[in-house]
Amino acid sequence: MPLRDHLAGHDVSTAYELGWSTLRNGELLAKAEQQFDALVTTDRNLRNQQNLSGRRIAILVLPTTSWPRLQKITDRIASAIAALEPGQLIELAPWALPPPAEVGGRSQTAPA
Repeated sequence: MPLRDHLAGHDVSTAYELGWSTLRNGELLAKAEQQFDALVTTDRNLRNQQNLSGRRIAILVLPTTSWPRLQKITDRIASAIAALEPGQLIELAPWALPPPAEVGGRSQTAPA
């Protein structure tokens, strides 16, 4: 997980590393809340799928799963994590991403 290298001072684990990759959102949030202060996800529908009121865990929603695009905004991601308050959800806007790389005169976007 390359993003981990840009989050000095934070303990970073993936759902897969913790054996949580088969948990549904509600179960994942409950487990994460027991161990972590924040959850970083790319699930942009989380706000609509889960009742987040009363949650203590802070949530940062990234605009894409594309590492080449996220790599260009790692400072913005780290700042957003540092600014999170308990129970808060912050979504990084997709328009904040740099445009996809141009390859052979055509725009190329990694699948989300």
